[in-house]
Parts: sequence; C-alpha cells; structure tokens
Amino acid sequence: MSEYAAPLDDILFALDGLVDFEGLTALEPYGHVDADGVAGLLEEFGRLMAEVWGPTNQLGDEVGSHVDGDRVVVPAEYVKAYDAYVEAGWGAVAFDPAYGGGGFPWVVGIAMQEMFNSANMALAMCPLLSQGAIDAILHHGTEEQREKYLPRMVSGEWSGTMNLTEADAGSDVGALRARAVRQDDGTYRITGQKIFISFGEHDLTSNIIHLVLARTPDSPAGTKGISCFIVPKYLVGDDGELGVRNDVKVVSVEHKMGIRSSPTCVLAFGDEGEGAVGYLIGEENSGMRTMFTMMNNARLGVGVEGLGLAERSLQRAVAYANERRQGYAPGAARGEKSAIVDHPDVRRSLLTMRSITEALRGLAFLVAEQIDRAKYAPAEEDRATAQEIVDLLIPLTKSLCTDEAERVTSIGIQIHGGMGYIEETGAAQHYRDAKITQIYEGTNGIQAMDLIGRKMPMRAGGVFTDHIARMRATVAALEAGGDDLAPIAEELGRAVDAAERAGIWVMEQGMADPVVALSVATPFQRLLALTTTGWVMGRQALLASARLAAGEGDAEFLEQKLVSARFFVGSVLPEVHGLVGPATSGAEELRAARF
Repeated sequence: MSEYAAPLDDILFALDGLVDFEGLTALEPYGHVDADGVAGLLEEFGRLMAEVWGPTNQLGDEVGSHVDGDRVVVPAEYVKAYDAYVEAGWGAVAFDPAYGGGGFPWVVGIAMQEMFNSANMALAMCPLLSQGAIDAILHHGTEEQREKYLPRMVSGEWSGTMNLTEADAGSDVGALRARAVRQDDGTYRITGQKIFISFGEHDLTSNIIHLVLARTPDSPAGTKGISCFIVPKYLVGDDGELGVRNDVKVVSVEHKMGIRSSPTCVLAFGDEGEGAVGYLIGEENSGMRTMFTMMNNARLGVGVEGLGLAERSLQRAVAYANERRQGYAPGAARGEKSAIVDHPDVRRSLLTMRSITEALRGLAFLVAEQIDRAKYAPAEEDRATAQEIVDLLIPLTKSLCTDEAERVTSIGIQIHGGMGYIEETGAAQHYRDAKITQIYEGTNGIQAMDLIGRKMPMRAGGVFTDHIARMRATVAALEAGGDDLAPIAEELGRAVDAAERAGIWVMEQGMADPVVALSVATPFQRLLALTTTGWVMGRQALLASARLAAGEGDAEFLEQKLVSARFFVGSVLPEVHGLVGPATSGAEELRAARF
C-alpha cells in the first residue's frame, strides 16, 4: 500500500509558472510574500499531510463516525490530526490578518487544499466548509459578528457549516421551510430540520458556527424570501467565551458510499423549545446573496477535492505499477517477469491519469489566482475582468475536476486489476470518495445550468468571447514556438474553433428557446471545460519549453511536463469534437421522449 507524498515540484511549477505568482506578490496585501517563503511553507505543510493526515485516510474509511447521545464521535486519530493542523496555525494561512490570518494569496490556500484532500478528503471537509462560512461572515456580517466569530474560525478552533438543504427541497433552495421568528432583543428563533450537513456535529472543535437559511414570517415565496442566520452550537458571550448549548441537535448521521468518516448529519433546530437562537446576517430576504458567497468558494473547493483525489489515486497506481510484475513487456528478455509499468496499455493509462491531473491543477490554480486579482488588482477594470474570469470558470472547474476525478480514480482501480476491487489496497476508496464531488455544492448538471443561464450571457456574450480570444493567443504563441510545439498548437486551435462554434450556437438558440439551451448545457459545459484545460496544457508546454531553452530548472522534470502536455492535447482534448454534436443537438428528442 503506497503512502501519500506531497507533489511539491508539480505544485510549485503550477504556482510559479502557470500562475503569475510574482505579479500577485506585487499586489498591496501580498507584499510580505515571496516565492521562496511559500515553497518552504508548502513543504512543511506537505510533511504534515504525508506523515499525520495521510495515514488516517483508510483507517477513517473503515471506522467511520457515529452518533453518541447528542454528539457525533469521529475517529480518535482524526482529533489528533486536526489538533496538529490547528496548533501549527495552518488554517489561518490564506485569511485576512485583521482576524488572525496569515494574509497569503488564496492560490496558496488552494495549493494547501489540494494536499489535504489528497491526504484525507473526508477530514479535509471540516476546514473546507469552515472556509465558506468564514467568507460569508467576512463579506456580509456586521463588524461585531466578525470580531466575535472569525478569529477562532480562522484559527480552526471553531468550525463552520452551511445549512441549506431540506428533505422536501433538495437543490430547490427556494422551497425550503425552516422558519426564523424575530425576537424583541433582535435575535431570531430558528425551527426546522436540515439534511446533508457535512460536519454538522463532531468532536474536533469546541464550537460549530452554523450558517442557516430560513424564512421569516410573511417573507416572499421562493428564493426572494430567504434569509441567512448565524446559529452557533454554543452561544458566545460578549467576552468571547462559550455559554449554554443552543437548541441544535443531531438527529442522525448518514451511511454513505464514500467519505464515510465525514459526518453527514441531519440537524434539528428548535426541537426542545422556542427555537434555536440565531443572528441575522445582512438584511432579511438577502440570504441568497450570502449563500452564493459561500457557494462560489465551496464550488472551487469541491473541484480541488477532485484534484486531490486524482493525485492520490495516481500516486497509488504508479507505485503499484512499478511493484507488480506480470507477463513480459514487448521486447523484454524471458526470465524475470516485467513490471506492469512496462506494458504499453498500462503506460497509456498512467499517462492519462497524470496528464489529466496536471490539467486540473493548472485550471484550479488559475481560478484561484483570478480570485486574488478580483479582490486586490489596483485598477477597477482589472478587478472586473478577473471577476468575470472567475464567474465563467467556476462551473467549468467544479464540474470537470469532479467528473475527471471519477475517471482518474476508476483508471486507478483498473491498473490494480482484481486487487483494485479489493478494499484492502485502498484504490477503491478514492473512487467511492470521488462520486459525491459530482453531486454536492450544486450537481454538475446545475453547474451546466449556471453556465448557460448566467455565465454565457454575461456582457452579452463578451466574457465568453474574451475567453476564446485568450485561448487563441496561446495558440498563436505555440505556433511561434517552433516545430516541437506546432502539433499542440494545431490540436488546441481546432478545439478552440469547436468551442467557439458551439458557444455561438448555444447563445443564439438559447435566446430563442431556453429549453434548447438547457437541453445541451451539460455536453457544452464539458466541451468548453476540456478546451479550457487544453489551453492550460498549451501554457504548460510553452512554459516547460521556455525553461528548457533557457537552461533553467530540472531538465528531466520539464521534459515530462512536455510529455504530459503533448499527450493531453493529442489523446484527451480531441474528445471535444465528439461533443459538438451533443452540444448543438437541440431539444427535439428530449421533448419527444416518454419515460
């Protein structure tokens, strides 16, 4: 069984190459950050993930979490691993220094997220959900709320959750029925039940800060009548000390296909009295705005979960392929059997896994870079452009990273052969864990609806057109890069052409008939996302080639980056041409179908 090792060289290549990290450090809030310091920070964090978190992954899958009275017990090893994370201050690295954060760029936090998802995705969900809650309070809470909750949430001493889903509502947030009644002292009393609440109850932290969507009396129907409330597990006094336990109780923990040790809770609010005490964030009926602050952060985080699982599965598959001996590879002398890594089909499978994983990493890091620029670029125009890029790429990143995680982890099982189907090897756990990433924080079908309904129409299609132009600029750079890069330029250029044609068709037809646009949304989303990762790998090829020509860096490492880029563009990217038909097929057959 292979252990996890943080892929520092790959992460730093993406961080200080595909991402303009030097440009980020020129932004005012990041002046104290430098590349060498970040490299040292990530190396130390990677060591914690490899030595402390990684060994708990399979154990947690076997042990799970369970309800004990009014609390949920997670594996004891999780408590030790999480305490080590908090004691070293890792949770604070990428947050605002005003509330105890380290003030590092968000892209550094995303690099860390990759590592803790590779090490143990089930445990990593606790800080992931906290990040969304922190963002919501930071952007929409009062200064009193920020001062009361954020320092200990940023440190990781307290965790946070998002309470959106209800049994009768599912993804239709507007149908939720939880109620919030205002009291004379300005607080609210919350009643109702929420389901699928990750880390809704646990024994890792001394307090849990729930963000809960609910309706006030006489609120408008649908999403316009939703408000958001802070509902702490333990009430917090003006002195910051914990008071009495709030009326929030765990009803049950779900038994799941994957992430078994991450407690997915049913929570009851107000079952024992007048209701749980809640504090309004923002104004009444503005909860959707708060929710989307949480959701955008979480959707990128879920995409990074897919990336982390892909990397862990790749590492396990590579180790097994080098250890397992079976048959004789072409050209091998008879005698000792060949390691399966020498068999061409296994090599193709491994390179598929590796190139996809590198493409996903580049995509996620590029989005995180634009999040930083959207916040802190000096010029308003640059901030607006960065935010448009984030808005367009978030659904692509969430959907593709998670879809490809299922694909990569499935190949990982296949490389193990029959042993991959046996839980003992650990390969199957990654596949089981990956499935949920396609479902929560908005299913990938919902991501496609968001892309078609909200993102493609931005600036009357101008944001999409600008994205196409950026990809064409990379094609031009590849064409000017010589014969070695010409095949990448040709294939990427054809993919960009296909994406542009399909995008124009979708926008034209969608304006005439929204049902048509929604009917082709999923294949179009995949087409555009794959093309975008082809662009990422084209940039990777340009970077590796330039560094090789300049004699910079490890030549063998850079050659392998070129190998991955050529393979991805030549063997993975051409899938886009098969998606043009489905992405422009219309809705006639869907309307005609009877089920």
